[in-house]
Amino acid sequence: MFAAERRQLILEMVRANGAVSLRELARVVQTSEVTVRRDVRALEAEGLLDRRHGGAVLPGGFTRESGFPQKSLSATAEKTAIADLAAGLVEEGEAIVVGAGTTTQELARRLARVPGLTVVTNSLLVAQALAHANRVEVVMTGGTLRGSNYALVGSGAEQSLQGLRVSRAFLSGSGLTAERGLSTSNMLSASVDRALVQAAAEVVVLADHTKLGTDTMFQTVPTDVITRLVTDEPPLHDDRAATELQALADQGVQIAVAGQGAATPGPGPGGGNGPAGRRPRRVQGGEELPLPGQRRSHPPGPGGSQLRSAAALGEQPAAVGRIADLSPRRR
Repeated sequence: MFAAERRQLILEMVRANGAVSLRELARVVQTSEVTVRRDVRALEAEGLLDRRHGGAVLPGGFTRESGFPQKSLSATAEKTAIADLAAGLVEEGEAIVVGAGTTTQELARRLARVPGLTVVTNSLLVAQALAHANRVEVVMTGGTLRGSNYALVGSGAEQSLQGLRVSRAFLSGSGLTAERGLSTSNMLSASVDRALVQAAAEVVVLADHTKLGTDTMFQTVPTDVITRLVTDEPPLHDDRAATELQALADQGVQIAVAGQGAATPGPGPGGGNGPAGRRPRRVQGGEELPLPGQRRSHPPGPGGSQLRSAAALGEQPAAVGRIADLSPRRR
């Protein structure tokens, strides 16, 4: 076991139990207490846990990572709307990567109807959603299974992505801020997500409004690497999420806001009979309105905020995003 994997396992044990003895840690990671003590000391230096006599405990201010059952029940309507809108970005015959997460799992269910699609993923749930799609090729990474989110992580997953090049990466995470970009609570997951990003010409982040303004331990995608954010409209009283959206737009991130109302007829992925587009909630008379609780500081246009509506996504040229016509990174 590599040192990074061993230390991540130590972190997960501490988060799951609150406090763990060095003896127990050494037994689980199958190494000596001397090595575990060195690992704990290194993790404490990074502020990830606190040492105690004979063991390690959670540091102040950090909470345990939510398990998959809790995540799957959180913001379900919002995730559905986001997945519907994001699926409209995918073209027939395209090659993409899709990371692990409950929102990306929803996206995968909608991608099953895109003919000629190739999906590279480290998520068992994404692969399962596409397993019976006879016109979609699924490529799994290698790696070690992380049971809490059914994702393949570690050096095997990262090495299998070397030399790969696709048009887009679709990722989610635990938090998103304009200052740090996308982040997650798990070190190994963050490392694989960074490898997925390196394989893609564009990066599309899927994040519901509850993740906006939340900053977690490990950065996965810096803000200047994010091409688009697909999210839902924050409630009117959620000033934090609205402020974060405006800050992201000011930094050049193209933002598409999915409505939660009735779907309107529209072309699906690949121009076929895919999921209908969602009705934009902040567009009026062809002009995009400021986000809830925000004032637009400058008019849209070149050099201004790129706040994109759901309708605006349908205006992309058909050739954009195809694996045969990759565009360069935005920055």
